[in-house]
Amino acid sequence: MSDSDLRRKFSRAVLKISGEALRAEGSKDNISPEIVERMAKEIRSAVRDAGVELAVVVGGGNFWRGASASARGMDRATADYVGMMATVMNALALQSALEEEGVTTVVQSAIEMKNVAEPFIRRKAERHLGEGRVVIFAAGTGSPFFSTDTTAALRANEIAADVIFKATQVDGVYDSDPKTNPDAKRYDKVSFVECLSKRLKVMDATAFSLCLDNDLPIVVFDIGVNGNITKALSGEDIGTIVTGEE
Repeated sequence: MSDSDLRRKFSRAVLKISGEALRAEGSKDNISPEIVERMAKEIRSAVRDAGVELAVVVGGGNFWRGASASARGMDRATADYVGMMATVMNALALQSALEEEGVTTVVQSAIEMKNVAEPFIRRKAERHLGEGRVVIFAAGTGSPFFSTDTTAALRANEIAADVIFKATQVDGVYDSDPKTNPDAKRYDKVSFVECLSKRLKVMDATAFSLCLDNDLPIVVFDIGVNGNITKALSGEDIGTIVTGEE
C-alpha cells in the first residue's frame, strides 16, 4: 500500500494527546479551556466530515509526571498511580468540551471509578466506536511503569485501529533535535527499521515495539497548529508517517 493510500484508507484511529498540550504556554492553569475547546472543534470536524471512528488517549503531564516524582524520592508505583489520576481529569475535561460540540463521548478508565467513567472493556469500546461515539481511554494501562504512549499502542491494537496519530510539539520525526540543530532533517515517511537503526525517537521502547510487532502505522504531527487535528484525522499529508515498509 502506498503512502497516500495508507493516509487515506483508515476507518478507525487512536489519537494520542500529551497532557502538556492542554496547557497554554506560560499559564498557571493546568488546563486551558480555550485549547481544549479548539481540540474538540477539530475532532468534531474530523469525526463528522471524514467519518473516522476515533479513540483518544490523553496524558497527564500537565498535572503530574510519575518518573519525575520518583526521581525526587516518591515510590515509583505510587507516583505512577497519581499520574493515572491526572489523565482522568484531562479525559473528563476533553469529554465536556466534545459534548459541548455535540459529539457523543464515553470515557473508559483502566482504574474503576464508576461515578465518572466506564471501566475499560474492549468489546464495549468497539461497540461505542461502531455507533459513532468518541471513546477516551483514561488512567493509562491501569498498571504502573507504563507510559500513555504505551497505553495508546496497547489500546490501538486491542480495538484493531488502523493507525495511531501522535500529537506532539514538533511537526514530525527528525534525524536530530530540531530545537538544537537548525539543520535537522524531517522525514515525510520512515520505516520502523530505520527508526531503530538511527535511534529516532518516536515513542518509548515498549510502545514502539507494540506498533512494530503488529505493523501498526504511527503518524507524528504538530498539535499546536490550528486545524492540524482535523487534517491528520482526515488523511491529509501532514507530519511524518512511520510504517513497516522500507
